[in-house]
Amino acid sequence: MPETSANPVNLLDLTRAGVAAWLQSRGESPAHARRIWRSLYRDNNLRLDSIPGLPARLKALFSWAADAVPLPQIENESRSPDGTTQKFLFRLADGVRIETVLMRYTGRTTVCLSTQAGCAMGCVFCATGRMGFARNLTTGEIIAQALLVQRTLAAEDTRLRNAVFMGMGEPLNNYEAVMRAVDILHDAGGFALAAERISVSTVGIVPGIRRMTAEAPPTRLAVSLHAATQEERAALLPAARIWDLDELMAACRLYVQKLQCKIFFEWTLIQGVNDTPVHARTLGRLLRDLSAHVNLIPLNPVSGAGASAGSEPERVREFQDILLEEGIPATVRQYRGVDIAAGCGQLATAP
Repeated sequence: MPETSANPVNLLDLTRAGVAAWLQSRGESPAHARRIWRSLYRDNNLRLDSIPGLPARLKALFSWAADAVPLPQIENESRSPDGTTQKFLFRLADGVRIETVLMRYTGRTTVCLSTQAGCAMGCVFCATGRMGFARNLTTGEIIAQALLVQRTLAAEDTRLRNAVFMGMGEPLNNYEAVMRAVDILHDAGGFALAAERISVSTVGIVPGIRRMTAEAPPTRLAVSLHAATQEERAALLPAARIWDLDELMAACRLYVQKLQCKIFFEWTLIQGVNDTPVHARTLGRLLRDLSAHVNLIPLNPVSGAGASAGSEPERVREFQDILLEEGIPATVRQYRGVDIAAGCGQLATAP
């Protein structure tokens, strides 16, 4: 069936197998999927009508079907003074805006992807949560972020090496679209990101963690913990009132046991709230029987967060030292993009 304006296809929504199936449904050889895939994700070429080896009728289709590879509008770009962090403000086709962050490290580059416009989780220290929830992003809208970042890096003669689903939104509340995006990023014919170079972060959506345990997608799991008792966690994260700490930790233990892998926990250090030696030791006891790694993230400045402030460097080091004494590997997240509101918890579609 020929493509029409009434039933446009967005190739960015499809896995490589999905592209092959789409071709076959239109009477074309599914073998062309490899060429199309490479053009999109390896060669950074969105002019599909220029791909060598495609039949003329397929090139003709791509020459007018602009919706086949729709990209968001770049409304604004911000770059940190040191040049390591770049934030993109994208406007989607329906006018909804999202933010995406590119981080450059020595020897690697990382994109922080948004999975929703806004967020319904309402975490007290997160600017995105204060926006409220607009809608889920499609797989194509998620992948378009990575594609545009990849094109930026291509101009610098480098490639995307890591992807983290830690931008706007709760990834496991948009499970199907996110996991298709994970498959696309992992596919060896395109972005070719290894599973250990992709991370999906969740505030603790237990059904989603259980589903990841059963399906074993090619990604690492990171859980935003931030407190090691149910009472303290419920005060910071509304989701903890639905899935309590015991239920969350049971799901995490099963994930590690079934998949024989490490799980990552994120801990935003808030001065005087969750950064004392008692908090560190309680966390150490909670994680003692798990193959776990803790990422410590001093709270970034967030508008409307009241008097909350990030922990002082001395308190951060003490917290980390206690975890190490407890046998829990722990690293302190590098400050990146805080001066352009591109750090953890700061994304809020501000131009």
